[in-house]
Amino acid sequence: MRICMIGTGYVGLVAGTCLAEMGNEVICVDKDIKKLANLKKGIIPIYEPGLEELIKVNVLEGRLIFSDDLDKAVKSSLICIIAVGTPQGEDGSADLSAVYQVAESIAKSMNEYKVIVDKSTVPVGTAQKVAEIIKNNTKFEFDVVSNPEFLKQGAAVEDFLKPDRVIIGSNSKKASEIMQDLYSPFLRTGNPVILMDVKSAEMTKYAANSFLAAKISYINEIANICEKVGADVEMVRVGMCSDSRIGSKFLFPGLGYGGSCFPKDVKAMIKTAKVFGCEHKMLSSIEDTNKEQRKVFIEKIFNKFGQNLAGKTFAIWGLSFKPKTNDMRESPAITIIEVLLAHGAKIAAFDPKAMETAKTIFSNKIHYAKNAYDALKNADGLLLLTEWNEFRRPDFDKIKSLLKTPVIIDGRNLYDPKRLKFKEIEYICIGKSI
Repeated sequence: MRICMIGTGYVGLVAGTCLAEMGNEVICVDKDIKKLANLKKGIIPIYEPGLEELIKVNVLEGRLIFSDDLDKAVKSSLICIIAVGTPQGEDGSADLSAVYQVAESIAKSMNEYKVIVDKSTVPVGTAQKVAEIIKNNTKFEFDVVSNPEFLKQGAAVEDFLKPDRVIIGSNSKKASEIMQDLYSPFLRTGNPVILMDVKSAEMTKYAANSFLAAKISYINEIANICEKVGADVEMVRVGMCSDSRIGSKFLFPGLGYGGSCFPKDVKAMIKTAKVFGCEHKMLSSIEDTNKEQRKVFIEKIFNKFGQNLAGKTFAIWGLSFKPKTNDMRESPAITIIEVLLAHGAKIAAFDPKAMETAKTIFSNKIHYAKNAYDALKNADGLLLLTEWNEFRRPDFDKIKSLLKTPVIIDGRNLYDPKRLKFKEIEYICIGKSI
């Protein structure tokens, strides 16, 4: 199939590349000329395992093209996928101006029947508005489909190539059949294509992410109670997860969720509930608990070192909101570093992939270490904020020798308290009375 992917951000770039990998002809359109030039050279703006290699192969094979010519891309494609940004306001509302502008541009470039796909995460009712805009600007037939993405950063390529399910929201039999045909190569293992109406598909994305966020906030509240009563949250977690009705995913205590999806989607659900006059007590609690969890971690630092941190230096391992990405959007590390700086501390940080991203946020306010151990030199303590694999089995003797005081405050519960006690390293973590 011939596909036009409008937007080369995280979703558009991954989706466009993976669709090309399945033999489709994909034109990825963006108005950022510099970004397009880099993409043509194989230089990608995000870190995502496996993506760079796929881009290079599919560009070389001619299946993946990067262009700023939206008119030509639309005319040559059956399916036009909208994957532009929808930045969020403080009240949770999404800025849909880019989506609507693209819809109008698609309409004016149409030369025959098209399937227009909303891939961006958008509020319920957006597809209806997109359809109205297109109808007012073209004489050709079309259908608008909602096809939300469910990509985990750090595993997005694998998620797209081997999806648990594909959601297709469509009120048209013709468009549904085209979309099923598009996704059929990805679902040979029998995982389902789920057909539903457009509004239900738009709602499914928000509902799924909000539920996963709820699991994270729930286990963090349990962890905080465990500390007070003298229980071990890891043992409690294992006991809970053995129940098949609960499962193990997203039940790890720590610093709370971050990134571009969970914070935004929870806020959007709260906003939608308000607009339609629905109660949203649980959704609001999810968000409040997540914010509070960062304060819980900061209090652990204050309890150990006091609130006047002038003259103190902290080594930080991990800046991205999760492993296997350079994305720092809504990362707990940002909140924690800003508070420490405000209380007079100095920061020496290391992250395997997010160092350049951090420089755009903190500039010269913190020190960027060459590697994990370089960050430890003469630091008063180590703060572990992201659970990268390379932090899981460190040389504790080396850590102890480099730190001014042998203290680890672990926001991800990576280490065995007994082992740290044997090494004579003070260990403070989440949900355990040590």
